[in-house]
Amino acid sequence: MMNAPTQAAITVGGGVGINIGNGGGGDDGGVWFGGGININNNPTPSGPSVSKLNNAYTALQAWKSAITDDPLGVIKTWNGSDVCSYKGVFCSVDSSNEPFVVAIDLNHGNLQGTLVKELSFLTDITIFHLNSNRFSGTVPDTFNDLSSLQELDLSGNYFSGSFPMVTLYIPNLVYLDLRFNNFSGTIPEDLFYKRLDAIFLNNNQFEGELPSNIGNSPASVINLANNKFIGNIPASFGFMRSKLKEILFLNNQLTGCIPQSVGLFSEMQVFDVSHNSLMGHLPDTMSCMSDIEVLNLAHNELSGVLPDIVCSLRSLMNFTVAYNFFSGFGQECSKSFYRDVGFDFSLNCLPGRDMQRPQPQCNVIPGSGLSCLRIPSPQPLVCGALFENLNPNVTPSSSPSP
Repeated sequence: MMNAPTQAAITVGGGVGINIGNGGGGDDGGVWFGGGININNNPTPSGPSVSKLNNAYTALQAWKSAITDDPLGVIKTWNGSDVCSYKGVFCSVDSSNEPFVVAIDLNHGNLQGTLVKELSFLTDITIFHLNSNRFSGTVPDTFNDLSSLQELDLSGNYFSGSFPMVTLYIPNLVYLDLRFNNFSGTIPEDLFYKRLDAIFLNNNQFEGELPSNIGNSPASVINLANNKFIGNIPASFGFMRSKLKEILFLNNQLTGCIPQSVGLFSEMQVFDVSHNSLMGHLPDTMSCMSDIEVLNLAHNELSGVLPDIVCSLRSLMNFTVAYNFFSGFGQECSKSFYRDVGFDFSLNCLPGRDMQRPQPQCNVIPGSGLSCLRIPSPQPLVCGALFENLNPNVTPSSSPSP
């Protein structure tokens, strides 16, 4: 749902990038050069930057030796000491007009190989993108030395093993993309304490229960889709009132209820829990998700009556509840047919509606004995008071943190 800000601007073999990335990492001057075209006409540098470029040369030559297949000829340009002329390698200049490597972008390079520990010599690099290659193995523990790194995109490769814990110790990382790999095992709680703006873990083999502190994350986008997560969405989800705008849980093995705390995400735009085994009624607090545009609840075992207060959300553009056990909906939901809202309610248990489940399937509603937590709230629901009503640690007279 969210694209890396550099993805369209830097390509393999590109020329000049101007102020690309989330801040550029220090005094890089905002202008990048390299990536296969040597436009550096400065005199041969001396002093500290020689050491930086020498370190970069050592790192890239070590990595080159670990790349076993290069059908597009990307690393054929990786010869000589002028690393700023290497394809996919971008440089900038410091306040003394001396060059250093600031980014590597080898997206869609179709390279095969592994990462090497010497890449940690690139201490000034801010962007490291390897989307759509054939790299395998693990992420070297030395990556915690990449003190300037802000964006790490390893998506679309064959990396494996447990969650790469070293990524939690890269101090300035704000964008972590591990999707479409073969990582497995559980994900650590510390991931959701780290100050990341985007977390993409979808399409791996991660499993186990979701950490209870997932709502603590300051990220605006979290994608956990297409894994093997089990258990409930934590009841504490949302209590930190984060600025989360998109979260995707689809195609896992989640059970239990949709927690009432989901309503605390008043800035949420995309909420997708489809293709799980969630049960029970929808929480009324969903009516507080005033910015929601895509709400996908399809292919679960949810039941009850669809609340009108959910169907009337003003920003809603796509609302999907297909393949559940809902037994009715009110006037506002009926009006969705006549608004610009994609409303799919097929294969439920709605009397008098077409394309519903056969009646025998509706005689026994899954999870009918499930007791979903419902903390009393003012009637009608007052979204501004929702935080105090849901969070037992906040008294009615106190004010939530901004």
